[in-house]
Amino acid sequence: MNFQRGKKHEDLEMNLVPLIDVLLVIIIFLVVSATFSRVSELQINLPTAEANSPQEKPLVITVDVDASGHYVVNNAAVSDPTIAGLGVALRRAVGGGKEPTIVINADANSTHQSVVNVMEASRQEGYTHITFATQVKSGS
Repeated sequence: MNFQRGKKHEDLEMNLVPLIDVLLVIIIFLVVSATFSRVSELQINLPTAEANSPQEKPLVITVDVDASGHYVVNNAAVSDPTIAGLGVALRRAVGGGKEPTIVINADANSTHQSVVNVMEASRQEGYTHITFATQVKSGS
């Protein structure tokens, strides 16, 4: 028994408006809740061991770090091994020079923290050109 003679059946279709509304709310939530933080970074140029000798810079400051954590800046021992003490020693070595290149000669057995202290002292003093000295493996 078909009581609805003459009436046409409407085709069913999916309503996408609620789906789009939900997706927009999710996107807004993700954008608002995302944390955008910028970590202060040092620009470090790491040389490769096979590279030719580095180009001569007008002002090169060498910082030696031995295995026990002692620092030597341009052949002068640093009495205060803190970051502030390293900064004073670097400032004294640079004098009135412009844009020095800090070359870190770290012993293979020195701690990571010792090298990071030199990089942090350089950053605090505004010296952004930092490089590491390497040596070629024997037998290569």
